[in-house]
Amino acid sequence: MTVGSTLPRLVQLYRYPVKGLSAEPLAEARLTAGQHFPGDRLFAIENGPSGFDPANPEHQPKQKFLVLARQAALARLRTRYDTGDGTLSIVEDEIEVARGDIRTPAGRREIEDFFRMMFGAELSGPPRVLAGPEGFRFMDSRSGFVSIINLATIRALEKETGVAIDPIRFRANLYIDGVPTFAEFDWVGKRITLGEAVLRGLKRTERCAATTVNPRSAVRDLMIPAVLMRTYGHADCGIYCAVAQGGRVATGDGLTVEEEQAAGVAF
Repeated sequence: MTVGSTLPRLVQLYRYPVKGLSAEPLAEARLTAGQHFPGDRLFAIENGPSGFDPANPEHQPKQKFLVLARQAALARLRTRYDTGDGTLSIVEDEIEVARGDIRTPAGRREIEDFFRMMFGAELSGPPRVLAGPEGFRFMDSRSGFVSIINLATIRALEKETGVAIDPIRFRANLYIDGVPTFAEFDWVGKRITLGEAVLRGLKRTERCAATTVNPRSAVRDLMIPAVLMRTYGHADCGIYCAVAQGGRVATGDGLTVEEEQAAGVAF
């Protein structure tokens, strides 16, 4: 089914190598069955002792890390992680303010020292760069592997609020267009074919205070969870998915949705 003249398709891909820090746009990604979105939430900046043990990794509440939900000023930073040499670069006002190989103790100290200076007394304790061991990611959800946002839903929120909304507020991996508002909720429990990959919808994504931060100005200027609750009776926007079948996904890829055991487009 089409919406107007627009076919259901993938229009944007992003990864977030460090939890709470800026998005990195991608033209394509290669998904692997049973694994997370590549390069996503590999690291986190601990805000004082969190109890995280890399030898026995367990999900920790986001409040234990530097995150937009608590530290809106993080949106002032533009970061870039080089998967080849492990370097994290942090830029503020077009000036590089920190750089370090976060695979090494010395490089991590460079990054930690910057955040210690940036937040000072606001911190709950010394900031520390944490790296997730193989198979672990610093996701908000225990079961989230890949996240999807429907741009039609964002446009509906723009009409409701009367202001433009940068979709990056929602910090998703895959941004979809050409389907009805909130159609993504119906994908939970279904097979989502996207490019060469097949996802399985897991659950709706409940939005938190991170979405109140304007990613350009670093100001809390729009209470997205409250708008959702007031207008729709819930605070959900987007869904989490698992990767059922790996493969390449890229901007422009078409999208179909099927029942788990049946063929046919679901919308």
